[in-house]
Amino acid sequence: MSSRWQKRDQSRPDRKVSFSLIWQIQLASSANRNALLKHTFQHNTRTVLSQAVCQSAVCQSTVCQSAVCQSTVCQSTVCQSAVCQSAAGMAQHEQSAASFPEHIRKKRNGEQLSAGEIRDFVQGVKDKTIQESQIGAMLMAIWLQGMVAEETLALTKEMMMSGEVMSWPAEWEGLVVDKHSTGGVGDKISLVLAPALAACGCKVPMISGRGLAHTGGTLDKLESIPGFNVYQSVQQLHGILEEVGCCIVGQTDNLVPADKVMYALRDVTSTVDSLPLITGSIISKKGAESLNALVLDVKFGNAALYKDLGSAKSLAQSMVTVGNSLGIRTGAVLSRMNCPIGRCVGNTLEVMESLECLKGRGPDDILELVTSLGGLLLWMVGRAGSLEEGKKVISTTLQNGAALEKFQNMMIGQGVTSQIAASLCSTNTDYYSILRRAHYQTELETQGHGTVLDIDGMVIAQVLHRLGAGRSKAGDPVNHSVGAELLVSLGQKVAKGQPWLRVHYETPALSAEQRLSLQGALTLGPADQLLTQPLVAEIILP
Repeated sequence: MSSRWQKRDQSRPDRKVSFSLIWQIQLASSANRNALLKHTFQHNTRTVLSQAVCQSAVCQSTVCQSAVCQSTVCQSTVCQSAVCQSAAGMAQHEQSAASFPEHIRKKRNGEQLSAGEIRDFVQGVKDKTIQESQIGAMLMAIWLQGMVAEETLALTKEMMMSGEVMSWPAEWEGLVVDKHSTGGVGDKISLVLAPALAACGCKVPMISGRGLAHTGGTLDKLESIPGFNVYQSVQQLHGILEEVGCCIVGQTDNLVPADKVMYALRDVTSTVDSLPLITGSIISKKGAESLNALVLDVKFGNAALYKDLGSAKSLAQSMVTVGNSLGIRTGAVLSRMNCPIGRCVGNTLEVMESLECLKGRGPDDILELVTSLGGLLLWMVGRAGSLEEGKKVISTTLQNGAALEKFQNMMIGQGVTSQIAASLCSTNTDYYSILRRAHYQTELETQGHGTVLDIDGMVIAQVLHRLGAGRSKAGDPVNHSVGAELLVSLGQKVAKGQPWLRVHYETPALSAEQRLSLQGALTLGPADQLLTQPLVAEIILP
């Protein structure tokens, strides 16, 4: 537990995926296939072993060299380095690599993989003893054929155990909780929920991600606050949890390393939307946090990964089942994701709206999600007798300032100066005296009159993404000041020419085409055509 929370560098120009190799392996005869695999395996083994230092107690300075490197092999029986290779070890790795195409064929043909075969796959991903092209082939086979519950559980468990698993003081037993959202537009719930849970006595080691495509990232939002550091060492994480009760950080390099490889390859092999792969990716990371309870916000609708309730429910049920099987008390909330959540979209603007929520002045939809998710967690860990009681407890922390105080202390614990933290949390602060404002603001006006029937969150998110609020690939910079404010709400009657959206932008400028797209996001009509539906569609209990 001595590793540091650092930014990931996924740039590996020496390990490009060769998709032609996938088909060479699949179409080759048995003999040719083994020869092909042996060649590619030995090539990568030379690369690994020529750089690896044997780390045994008796051999701490000698470069470990295998026969393929034309040198001697470290023969120490106490050598614990994963890359120190004896002749027997090399033979074992060659046998494992040579048999891997058979695992791909098995899953490609719809057969069930054994726990041992899944273990070999994840271990090979972690140790880089199988080709990225082979990993891509297996991911595609899983995407095509799916996995039964036993396979998904085995995959998740092996991914979780591929790296560091956190541990907590005994006195925190039953208190360590977290939340995960499948992503949406204006989804700032974590910024409000984490301190509210801490105010209820929970410990919240929230490990979050960055925005990608149209969805925003919690880490990007927090980094719009001057000085906020999302990368903390494990010791610092413990300290902040001890003193404050909540901490929102990025993923450590040692946490579920197999997922880092698989996640990147899922993107380039178009296997992102595989139910077992999503389940394994999400729950393995939460399992490595050693949580007592987890709540999942699984969204569906126009601006969500899944467009319909049925698909979202299948994913939620899969994650709930696997989470509980790993000993994490897991429940899920199925919520609609059509209109933006709250009134603001964009990193800086969402921080401002989150602070307003913590001051008891937030929109009703944010309050509903925060209390529903938080109430379910409090009930699952026994700090509330029912879901309704838990919702009331969470709501109270937002009204009496207890959650706001936790957020202020969390900011200080993660690098924000006391002066800035206090100013942001004061009752009537000028947020733009601290947070950067975009150079330009433009208000769009309604093209007609009537009742607001719909506001398409996906359209707004896509335009803001092109204006610099989001990123197309990991590592791209974002402009925290870019965003949009909704000036109307569903069901509101509006007149023609009334401002309904304020866009914050810099470079590139808002184009005529983008203005037209945004105008198309607003739907007006007769009041009797308004379809009113609850934000929370369903709750799945552990």
